[in-house]
Amino acid sequence: MNELLSVIVIVVIIIIFNNLNSKIRKLEKKVTDLNSKMNATSLPSPISSENIQAEKIIIPKPIQSREAGIEELTTPNEESSVTVQKDWLGPLSDFLKQNALTIIGIFTLVLGIGYFVKYAIDKNWIGETARAGIGLGIGAGIILIGHFLRKNYTTFASIITGGGIAVLYFTATIAFREYHLFSQNTAFIITCLITAVSIVLSYYYKSEVLIIFSLIGGFSAPLMISTGQSNYLFLFIYLSLLNIGMLTANFLQHWKSVGWTAYLFTTAYLFYWTHENPEFLNITFYMISYVIFYIFALQDYFRKGHLSISDILMLTFVNFSGIIGPIYIFDELKYEPSIIFPLIFAIINSFFLFREYGLRKFGISYTVFTGITISLITTAIAVQFKTHFMTSIWAIETTLLLFIWKKTGHQIFKTFFYILFPLVMIAQTVTWAEYFNRHDYHIIFNPIFITSLFTIISIVINLYLLKTTKKDTQSKVNPFFEDLITGTSYAVIYASLLFEIIYHMLEISWVAVINTGLLFTIYYIFALLFFRRQLNIKNDIQAILIYLFLFLILLNISVSTSSVVAAILSKKLQSGFYLLHLLQWIPFIYTGLRIIPSSEFHKNKISYWILSLALIVSISCELHHSYVLIASPDIPHSYELKKHFNILYLPVIWTIMASIFIYTGLKKSIREYNKIGFALVGLMVLKLYGYDVWQMDNISRISAFIALGIILLLSSFTFQRLKNIIKNMVDKKDKTEENKDL
Repeated sequence: MNELLSVIVIVVIIIIFNNLNSKIRKLEKKVTDLNSKMNATSLPSPISSENIQAEKIIIPKPIQSREAGIEELTTPNEESSVTVQKDWLGPLSDFLKQNALTIIGIFTLVLGIGYFVKYAIDKNWIGETARAGIGLGIGAGIILIGHFLRKNYTTFASIITGGGIAVLYFTATIAFREYHLFSQNTAFIITCLITAVSIVLSYYYKSEVLIIFSLIGGFSAPLMISTGQSNYLFLFIYLSLLNIGMLTANFLQHWKSVGWTAYLFTTAYLFYWTHENPEFLNITFYMISYVIFYIFALQDYFRKGHLSISDILMLTFVNFSGIIGPIYIFDELKYEPSIIFPLIFAIINSFFLFREYGLRKFGISYTVFTGITISLITTAIAVQFKTHFMTSIWAIETTLLLFIWKKTGHQIFKTFFYILFPLVMIAQTVTWAEYFNRHDYHIIFNPIFITSLFTIISIVINLYLLKTTKKDTQSKVNPFFEDLITGTSYAVIYASLLFEIIYHMLEISWVAVINTGLLFTIYYIFALLFFRRQLNIKNDIQAILIYLFLFLILLNISVSTSSVVAAILSKKLQSGFYLLHLLQWIPFIYTGLRIIPSSEFHKNKISYWILSLALIVSISCELHHSYVLIASPDIPHSYELKKHFNILYLPVIWTIMASIFIYTGLKKSIREYNKIGFALVGLMVLKLYGYDVWQMDNISRISAFIALGIILLLSSFTFQRLKNIIKNMVDKKDKTEENKDL
C-alpha cells in the first residue's frame, strides 16, 4: 500500500511539473516576441557632431572624503585610504535568498536517495557491492544533469553538481567504513580522484559554488576514511597540496571564498594536531600554511597595489594563528626562544611596511602593515615575559582590529572586535584564577600580573581609539555596546590591580586585606572622578560613582575600621596600619570640596542628605576610633571607653556639626543644610534626654549640660547675627535698585 501511494505521489508531481514547465515555456515565448516588437519600433536618436562638441566635459575634482573620522584628499596618483563601505554579507544573503530552494531541494534529494537505499538494504533487494555501485551511479547521474543545465541555469547547475559530488563522497566513505569493499589507501585515492574531478569541473564551469563544494569534500575526505590511526605527516602533505591547488585556482579565477574555506579547515586541522600531538614537525606545516595564505591575502596587493577588506582580515588572522601553534609547541617541548616566531612574522610584515613608506603611500596598506608589525612585536615582548599567551595575544588583536577599523572605517573590523573582546575577558578571568594555584609569585614581576598589564595597556588604547572616533565621526554608534565595553574595561583594570594587591597580603590578616581592598576601591573610584573629563564620563555615571564612593567611605569607616582597631588592640596588626586607613580622608575631602560642586550630584535634594550622612558618620566614627585606640591598652578596656565616648562626647560632636550645617545653609541659601542641621540637633536632644542622661554620673551630667548649653547659645547668637547681616545686605541691595530706578 505504501509503495503504491509513493508511486502515485511521484506521478502526480511529474504531471504538475510538466504542466508548469509548459506554461513557463509559453510565457518565455510571449516575452521574447514582445521584446522583439519593442526593439523594432524604438529607433535610436541621431547624434550630431555639433551636439558632441557642445557637450560639456566635466572633469571631477579631487574629492575630500570623510568616513569614520579619516580625512584624505583622493587624487589619481595617490592611494585612497578610504573606500566606500560595502555590505560584505550582501552577496551571500542574496545568494541564499535566490537559491535557498535549490539548496534545500538537493539536500532533500540526497536524503531521499539515502533513505531509499536504506529501505532497499532492509528489504535485502541489493548487496553491498551493488549498493556502492548505485550510489556512485546516482552521484555521476546528478553531475551529468548539472552538466546539461550549466548553460542556461549556471547557479542551479553548480548546486546540483555539488550535490552529486557529495553523493560520491558519501558513497566512497560508506563503501570503505561500513562494507570494507577496499583498503584505506584505495579509499583515499578514490576521494582524491573525486576532489580532482570536482576541481577540474569547477574551473571548467567557472563556478565558485562548485569549487567550494569540492574543497569541503576534499578537506572532509581524511575524516571520512579515518580508521582512528594518526598519520599526520601524510595528512598534512595532502592538505598542503590541496591548499596549493586552492591558491592556483584563486590566482586563475580570483575566488576569495575558496581561500577562506581552505584557511578555516587547515587551521582547524593544525590546531587539533598541535593539541593532540605537539611535536616539532608541526611547525613545518604551520610555516607552509602561513606562506600559502599570506600569498593568498596579498594577491590583490600584488596585482592592484591595494588591500581589500577580505585581504586585511586574512592578514590579521594568518599572522596570529600562525604563531599560536608554534609558540604552544615550544612551550610544551620546553624549547627556546619562542619569541622567534612573532619576530620573524614582524620582519616579513615590516618589509611591506617599508615598501609602502618608500613609495610614499600612506593609505590603508601602510596602516595595516604598521598595525600588524607593531602588534607582533608587542606579542614577542609578551612571550618573552612568559605571560599567559592566549590572553595577551587576544588582547593585542582586539587593539589591532579596532585600530584598523578606525583607519579604514570598515564596520567588519569593529564587528570582529565585538566578538573577540568577550573572549579576552574570559581569558583574563582564567588568568586571574592562577593566583589560587601558586603561592610564590613575585610582586608585580609575575606572569599573571604582567599578562594583566598587557590587557590593561590594550584596554587603555582601545578606550582612547573609541573616544577619538566618537569625536571625529558624525556616524551613529551603538551606545549600549560602547558603554558596556567601557564599563567592562574599567572593571578589568580595577580587578587586575586589586587581585595583585590582595594576593601579596593574604598572609598578613584578613582584616588588613579587606581594609586595603576597600581603600584601593575608594582611590580607584576617586581616580575615575578626578579624570572624569579626560575619560569622558557621562554626568549620570559621575553621580552613580559619587554615590558609590560615599557608600564605600561609610562602609570602610564604620565597619572595616572597627575591625582594624580591634586587630591592633589584640596585637594582630601594627598600630601604624591605622595611618594607612586615614589616607581615605584625602580623596573624601577633595571630592566634597571640588568634585561634587562641579558635578550634577546635587541635582536631587536627597543628595544633600546622603553627603551629610556620610560626613556625620565618618567624623563621628573616626573620632570614636581614634579615642579608643589612643586611650585603650587592650580590648577589654575599650568597651568602657566606647560607652563613655558615645554618652559624653558624641552629643557635643553632633551639636557642633549641626551648627556648621545650619550656618552653611544660611550663608549659601541652601535650605536642605538647614533642615539637616535642625534634624541632627533634634536627634542629639532625643539621644541626650532619652538615653544618655540616665547613664551618666552627676559630674558628667553637669559637664555635658553646661557644655551643650553654651554651644547651643553661641550657635543661636551666631545665627541671629548672621540673619541680621543677610537682612541688611538685602535691604541695601533693594535701596540701591530703587535709587537707580529714580
